[in-house]
Amino acid sequence: MLPRAYWKGSLKLSLVTCPVALYPASTTVERTRFHMINTETGNRLKQQMVDSETGEVVEKEQKGRGYEVSKGEYVQIEKEELEAVQLESNHTIDIDNFVPRDEIDRRYLDSPYYMVPDGNAGLDAFAVIRDAMKDQDRVALARVVLSNRERIVAIEPLGKGLLATTLRYAYEVRNEEDFFADIKTPKISKDMVELASHILDSKAANFDASKFEDEYENALKALVKQKASGKTIKSVEKPAKADNVISLMDALKQSLKGKAPAQRPARASRTEPRTAKKAGRSTARQRKAG
Repeated sequence: MLPRAYWKGSLKLSLVTCPVALYPASTTVERTRFHMINTETGNRLKQQMVDSETGEVVEKEQKGRGYEVSKGEYVQIEKEELEAVQLESNHTIDIDNFVPRDEIDRRYLDSPYYMVPDGNAGLDAFAVIRDAMKDQDRVALARVVLSNRERIVAIEPLGKGLLATTLRYAYEVRNEEDFFADIKTPKISKDMVELASHILDSKAANFDASKFEDEYENALKALVKQKASGKTIKSVEKPAKADNVISLMDALKQSLKGKAPAQRPARASRTEPRTAKKAGRSTARQRKAG
Protein backbone atom coordinates (compact mmCIF):
# COMPACT_ATOMS: atom_id res chain seq x y z
CA MET A 1 0.00 0.00 0.00
CA LEU A 2 1.33 3.40 -1.00
CA PRO A 3 1.99 6.00 1.70
CA ARG A 4 -0.01 9.19 1.77
CA ALA A 5 0.79 11.50 -1.15
CA TYR A 6 3.06 14.42 -0.26
CA TRP A 7 1.42 16.68 -2.87
CA LYS A 8 -1.47 16.48 -5.31
CA GLY A 9 -2.26 18.74 -8.23
CA SER A 10 -1.85 18.97 -11.98
CA LEU A 11 1.05 18.67 -14.39
CA LYS A 12 0.68 21.16 -17.21
CA LEU A 13 2.46 21.30 -20.57
CA SER A 14 1.02 24.15 -22.63
CA LEU A 15 -2.67 23.19 -22.97
CA VAL A 16 -2.15 19.56 -21.96
CA THR A 17 -2.99 18.92 -18.29
CA CYS A 18 -3.17 15.80 -16.17
CA PRO A 19 -3.76 15.23 -12.44
CA VAL A 20 -0.67 13.89 -10.64
CA ALA A 21 0.52 13.00 -7.16
CA LEU A 22 4.00 13.25 -5.63
CA TYR A 23 5.45 10.65 -3.26
CA PRO A 24 8.87 10.94 -1.58
CA ALA A 25 11.31 8.62 -3.38
CA SER A 26 13.51 8.25 -0.29
CA THR A 27 12.77 7.42 3.33
CA THR A 28 14.54 7.22 6.68
CA VAL A 29 11.83 5.14 8.36
CA GLU A 30 14.09 2.08 8.63
CA ARG A 31 16.89 3.98 10.36
CA THR A 32 17.48 3.21 14.02
CA ARG A 33 16.35 6.18 16.10
CA PHE A 34 16.90 6.87 19.77
CA HIS A 35 14.83 8.88 22.20
CA MET A 36 16.22 10.89 25.09
CA ILE A 37 15.24 9.24 28.37
CA ASN A 38 15.73 9.69 32.10
CA THR A 39 18.40 7.11 32.96
CA GLU A 40 17.05 6.77 36.51
CA THR A 41 13.35 6.25 35.73
CA GLY A 42 13.56 5.04 32.11
CA ASN A 43 10.91 7.60 31.15
CA ARG A 44 11.12 9.56 27.93
CA LEU A 45 12.17 13.20 28.25
CA LYS A 46 10.07 16.10 26.99
CA GLN A 47 11.70 19.18 25.53
CA GLN A 48 10.66 22.67 26.54
CA MET A 49 11.40 26.09 25.09
CA VAL A 50 13.29 28.25 27.57
CA ASP A 51 14.04 31.97 27.47
CA SER A 52 17.80 32.29 26.94
CA GLU A 53 18.05 35.25 29.35
CA THR A 54 15.52 34.58 32.11
CA GLY A 55 15.67 30.79 31.99
CA GLU A 56 11.88 30.64 32.29
CA VAL A 57 9.80 28.15 30.31
CA VAL A 58 7.98 29.84 27.40
CA GLU A 59 4.38 28.74 26.83
CA LYS A 60 3.00 27.98 23.37
CA GLU A 61 1.03 31.22 23.06
CA GLN A 62 4.23 33.22 23.77
CA LYS A 63 6.27 31.69 20.99
CA GLY A 64 6.99 33.79 17.90
CA ARG A 65 9.46 34.18 15.06
CA GLY A 66 12.28 36.70 14.82
CA TYR A 67 15.12 37.48 12.43
CA GLU A 68 18.47 38.39 13.96
CA VAL A 69 19.59 41.71 12.44
CA SER A 70 22.55 42.10 14.82
CA LYS A 71 24.00 40.17 17.75
CA GLY A 72 21.12 39.55 20.15
CA GLU A 73 18.76 41.95 18.34
CA TYR A 74 15.75 40.50 16.55
CA VAL A 75 13.01 41.82 14.29
CA GLN A 76 9.80 40.10 15.29
CA ILE A 77 7.77 38.72 12.39
CA GLU A 78 4.07 38.14 12.98
CA LYS A 79 2.20 35.12 11.66
CA GLU A 80 -0.06 37.32 9.54
CA GLU A 81 2.96 39.03 7.98
CA LEU A 82 4.42 35.68 6.98
CA GLU A 83 1.13 34.59 5.47
CA ALA A 84 1.02 37.80 3.42
CA VAL A 85 4.26 36.97 1.58
CA GLN A 86 3.69 33.22 1.22
CA LEU A 87 3.01 32.07 -2.31
CA GLU A 88 -0.46 30.79 -2.95
CA SER A 89 -0.36 27.17 -3.97
CA ASN A 90 -2.30 26.78 -7.20
CA HIS A 91 -1.61 23.03 -7.19
CA THR A 92 -0.20 23.18 -10.69
CA ILE A 93 3.24 22.13 -11.89
CA ASP A 94 3.68 24.35 -14.92
CA ILE A 95 6.51 23.18 -17.19
CA ASP A 96 8.62 26.18 -18.25
CA ASN A 97 11.14 24.54 -20.59
CA PHE A 98 13.17 21.44 -21.39
CA VAL A 99 16.93 21.14 -20.99
CA PRO A 100 19.52 18.45 -21.83
CA ARG A 101 19.94 16.06 -18.91
CA ASP A 102 23.74 16.51 -18.67
CA GLU A 103 23.41 20.29 -18.25
CA ILE A 104 22.00 19.95 -14.72
CA ASP A 105 24.86 20.15 -12.23
CA ARG A 106 24.47 17.36 -9.64
CA ARG A 107 25.13 19.85 -6.85
CA TYR A 108 21.73 21.38 -7.54
CA LEU A 109 19.84 18.09 -7.05
CA ASP A 110 17.94 18.07 -3.76
CA SER A 111 15.03 15.73 -2.93
CA PRO A 112 13.57 13.12 -5.31
CA TYR A 113 9.85 12.38 -5.67
CA TYR A 114 7.91 9.84 -7.68
CA MET A 115 5.27 11.48 -9.87
CA VAL A 116 2.33 9.25 -10.76
CA PRO A 117 -1.07 9.83 -12.40
CA ASP A 118 -3.76 10.69 -9.86
CA GLY A 119 -6.58 8.54 -11.15
CA ASN A 120 -7.34 7.42 -14.70
CA ALA A 121 -8.78 10.70 -15.99
CA GLY A 122 -5.49 12.11 -17.28
CA LEU A 123 -3.63 8.88 -17.91
CA ASP A 124 -3.31 9.49 -21.67
CA ALA A 125 -1.96 13.02 -21.15
CA PHE A 126 0.52 11.73 -18.56
CA ALA A 127 1.79 9.05 -20.96
CA VAL A 128 2.12 11.57 -23.81
CA ILE A 129 4.25 13.96 -21.72
CA ARG A 130 6.39 11.08 -20.39
CA ASP A 131 7.02 9.47 -23.77
CA ALA A 132 7.76 12.80 -25.47
CA MET A 133 10.52 13.43 -22.93
CA LYS A 134 11.88 9.92 -23.53
CA ASP A 135 12.12 10.58 -27.26
CA GLN A 136 13.88 13.92 -26.78
CA ASP A 137 16.07 12.72 -23.86
CA ARG A 138 15.39 16.02 -22.13
CA VAL A 139 14.43 17.02 -18.62
CA ALA A 140 11.52 19.32 -17.88
CA LEU A 141 12.04 22.28 -15.57
CA ALA A 142 8.96 23.44 -13.71
CA ARG A 143 7.86 25.37 -10.63
CA VAL A 144 5.74 24.13 -7.77
CA VAL A 145 4.83 25.43 -4.31
CA LEU A 146 5.82 22.95 -1.60
CA SER A 147 5.43 23.85 2.09
CA ASN A 148 4.70 27.50 1.22
CA ARG A 149 7.94 27.86 -0.79
CA GLU A 150 8.25 27.88 -4.54
CA ARG A 151 10.62 25.15 -5.69
CA ILE A 152 12.15 24.39 -9.06
CA VAL A 153 11.75 20.73 -10.04
CA ALA A 154 13.49 18.69 -12.72
CA ILE A 155 11.11 16.10 -14.17
CA GLU A 156 12.31 13.11 -16.16
CA PRO A 157 10.93 9.73 -17.24
CA LEU A 158 11.53 6.78 -14.92
CA GLY A 159 10.00 3.48 -15.94
CA LYS A 160 6.24 3.92 -16.33
CA GLY A 161 6.24 7.08 -14.24
CA LEU A 162 8.16 10.30 -13.76
CA LEU A 163 10.89 11.32 -11.34
CA ALA A 164 10.59 14.88 -10.02
CA THR A 165 13.68 16.17 -8.21
CA THR A 166 13.61 19.50 -6.41
CA LEU A 167 16.56 21.71 -7.28
CA ARG A 168 18.54 24.07 -5.08
CA TYR A 169 18.70 27.73 -6.03
CA ALA A 170 22.03 29.22 -7.10
CA TYR A 171 22.45 31.02 -3.76
CA GLU A 172 22.23 27.66 -1.94
CA VAL A 173 25.21 26.13 -3.76
CA ARG A 174 28.67 27.15 -2.57
CA ASN A 175 31.37 28.11 -5.04
CA GLU A 176 33.98 25.36 -5.36
CA GLU A 177 36.77 27.90 -5.85
CA ASP A 178 36.34 29.02 -2.25
CA PHE A 179 37.51 25.55 -1.23
CA PHE A 180 39.82 24.49 -4.07
CA ALA A 181 41.79 27.69 -4.64
CA ASP A 182 44.47 26.89 -2.03
CA ILE A 183 45.07 23.30 -3.17
CA LYS A 184 48.69 22.99 -4.28
CA THR A 185 49.69 21.38 -7.58
CA PRO A 186 52.39 18.80 -6.79
CA LYS A 187 54.55 17.24 -9.47
CA ILE A 188 53.21 13.75 -10.11
CA SER A 189 55.13 11.42 -12.40
CA LYS A 190 53.44 9.91 -15.43
CA ASP A 191 54.20 6.42 -14.10
CA MET A 192 52.18 7.09 -10.92
CA VAL A 193 49.18 8.31 -12.90
CA GLU A 194 49.35 5.26 -15.18
CA LEU A 195 49.53 2.91 -12.17
CA ALA A 196 46.54 4.65 -10.60
CA SER A 197 44.66 4.32 -13.91
CA HIS A 198 45.35 0.57 -13.96
CA ILE A 199 43.96 0.30 -10.42
CA LEU A 200 40.82 2.15 -11.53
CA ASP A 201 40.44 -0.25 -14.47
CA SER A 202 40.80 -3.27 -12.17
CA LYS A 203 37.99 -1.95 -9.96
CA ALA A 204 35.63 -0.88 -12.76
CA ALA A 205 32.02 -1.89 -12.08
CA ASN A 206 28.40 -0.86 -12.57
CA PHE A 207 26.55 0.99 -9.84
CA ASP A 208 24.33 -1.23 -7.72
CA ALA A 209 23.06 0.36 -4.51
CA SER A 210 22.06 -3.04 -3.09
CA LYS A 211 25.73 -4.03 -2.84
CA PHE A 212 26.42 -1.32 -0.26
CA GLU A 213 25.69 -2.25 3.33
CA ASP A 214 25.05 0.34 6.01
CA GLU A 215 27.43 -1.26 8.50
CA TYR A 216 26.77 1.32 11.21
CA GLU A 217 23.01 0.80 10.96
CA ASN A 218 23.47 -2.98 11.12
CA ALA A 219 25.69 -2.57 14.19
CA LEU A 220 23.06 -0.35 15.86
CA LYS A 221 20.31 -2.90 15.24
CA ALA A 222 22.51 -5.69 16.65
CA LEU A 223 23.36 -3.55 19.67
CA VAL A 224 19.70 -2.81 20.43
CA LYS A 225 18.77 -6.47 19.99
CA GLN A 226 21.51 -7.61 22.39
CA LYS A 227 20.64 -4.99 24.98
CA ALA A 228 16.93 -5.83 24.76
CA SER A 229 17.73 -9.51 25.40
CA GLY A 230 19.71 -8.61 28.52
CA LYS A 231 23.17 -9.36 27.14
CA THR A 232 26.20 -7.44 28.36
CA ILE A 233 27.94 -5.39 25.70
CA LYS A 234 31.72 -5.51 25.76
CA SER A 235 33.67 -2.57 24.39
CA VAL A 236 35.99 -3.39 21.50
CA GLU A 237 39.43 -1.81 21.40
CA LYS A 238 40.14 -0.05 18.14
CA PRO A 239 43.42 -0.96 16.46
CA ALA A 240 46.10 1.70 16.68
CA LYS A 241 46.74 3.64 13.51
CA ALA A 242 50.08 3.02 11.84
CA ASP A 243 52.33 6.05 11.78
CA ASN A 244 54.93 4.58 9.44
CA VAL A 245 55.44 6.33 6.12
CA ILE A 246 54.55 4.41 2.96
CA SER A 247 56.03 5.31 -0.42
CA LEU A 248 53.29 6.46 -2.78
CA MET A 249 54.83 4.55 -5.67
CA ASP A 250 55.11 1.37 -3.55
CA ALA A 251 51.50 1.77 -2.46
CA LEU A 252 50.35 2.08 -6.07
CA LYS A 253 52.35 -0.95 -7.19
CA GLN A 254 51.18 -3.14 -4.32
CA SER A 255 47.57 -1.97 -4.75
CA LEU A 256 47.71 -3.07 -8.38
CA LYS A 257 48.82 -6.52 -7.23
CA GLY A 258 46.02 -6.60 -4.68
CA LYS A 259 48.38 -6.63 -1.70
CA ALA A 260 48.79 -4.26 1.19
CA PRO A 261 51.99 -2.25 0.82
CA ALA A 262 54.73 -3.14 3.24
CA GLN A 263 55.26 -0.41 5.78
CA ARG A 264 58.71 1.00 6.18
CA PRO A 265 60.07 0.34 9.66
CA ALA A 266 60.42 3.39 11.82
CA ARG A 267 63.96 4.70 12.04
CA ALA A 268 65.74 3.66 15.20
CA SER A 269 66.75 6.50 17.47
CA ARG A 270 70.46 7.30 17.75
CA THR A 271 70.54 6.12 21.36
CA GLU A 272 69.69 2.52 20.41
CA PRO A 273 72.92 1.60 18.55
CA ARG A 274 75.03 3.28 21.22
CA THR A 275 73.30 1.23 23.90
CA ALA A 276 73.88 -1.94 21.89
CA LYS A 277 77.61 -1.11 21.50
CA LYS A 278 77.97 -0.46 25.22
CA ALA A 279 76.31 -3.78 25.99
CA GLY A 280 78.67 -5.53 23.57
CA ARG A 281 81.77 -3.91 25.10
CA SER A 282 80.62 -4.84 28.61
CA THR A 283 80.22 -8.49 27.60
CA ALA A 284 83.69 -8.58 25.99
CA ARG A 285 85.32 -7.13 29.10
CA GLN A 286 83.62 -9.77 31.27
CA ARG A 287 85.01 -12.54 29.02
CA LYS A 288 88.59 -11.13 29.31
CA ALA A 289 88.26 -10.84 33.05
CA GLY A 290 87.07 -14.45 33.21
